[in-house]
Amino acid sequence: MRSATTVASAHHRVFATIERLLDGWFLGLAARFAFLAVLYFYFLNSFRTKVGAGLSGFFEVSDGAYYQIVLPAVEAAGGDVAALAFFPWRLIVWLGTYSEFVLPLLIVVGLFTRLAALGMIGFVLVQSYVDINIHKVGAETAGAWFDRFSDSLIWDQRTLWVFLLLYLVVRGAGRISIDALLARRMRLA
Repeated sequence: MRSATTVASAHHRVFATIERLLDGWFLGLAARFAFLAVLYFYFLNSFRTKVGAGLSGFFEVSDGAYYQIVLPAVEAAGGDVAALAFFPWRLIVWLGTYSEFVLPLLIVVGLFTRLAALGMIGFVLVQSYVDINIHKVGAETAGAWFDRFSDSLIWDQRTLWVFLLLYLVVRGAGRISIDALLARRMRLA
């Protein structure tokens, strides 16, 4: 019994020390790094499929964006993107397209991280809905929770994406971020 208590005590001391050393800075930075390494370029590339080429193209939402985001509305307009009303269709496509660029960038640099991560959670949920209900991805792509497979593109992968983003919503970007810098400046003012 004594050796179990000794092991438990050593375990507690070691991990309490690690927790104290990393508290407030490490997990927020690690979550943002994981987002950068795994998801940032995915969203950046997806954004680039929705805008024109070059610097001026950055400000032009392509017809392809409408097909990707509001396909049923485009089909109802006979495939004529120009016939779509600004509200809600053009607004939805514009907001979705530029959210895919702005929100990931804010997360990576750690600016308005909680709001950006919350926005990205909404984005991922809408993206998943569109993939399943509009683009009609198959069951093997959508996957399912609590099955023996861990590689489906929607339920499995995007659950992990949302968990990562949820951490940032709840705990923030951490001390190594623009959010923390601004908070320190506000306290000094």
